[in-house]
Amino acid sequence: METQLPAIPDIIAQVPLTNYILLASILFIIGVVGVFVRKNAIIMFMSIELMLNAVNLLLVAFSSYKSDPNGQVFVFFIMAVAAAEVAVGLAIIVMIYRNIRTIDISFLDKLRG
Repeated sequence: METQLPAIPDIIAQVPLTNYILLASILFIIGVVGVFVRKNAIIMFMSIELMLNAVNLLLVAFSSYKSDPNGQVFVFFIMAVAAAEVAVGLAIIVMIYRNIRTIDISFLDKLRG
């Protein structure tokens, strides 16, 4: 007797949409708190990435529930922008560390010429 697994949209549809919204909201709030509370530039970049991933989770959940692939295509564009942001951001952090020997953003006033 062979059991067949349900299709992916059926599995996603079994989880209520409110659970996705709640999880994405919690992730986004953690990201916002991380940006406002921490002064370490790397932690701030990680918090921004967490916020972007919360938005991506909502886009995928809504596009799955609506059976519209446009949200999932938009997620790829957000991921490309996030990858570019990480590359540029880490290069800036490396240059800041070379100049002032710390990545604490409260010391960035020393960069004024």
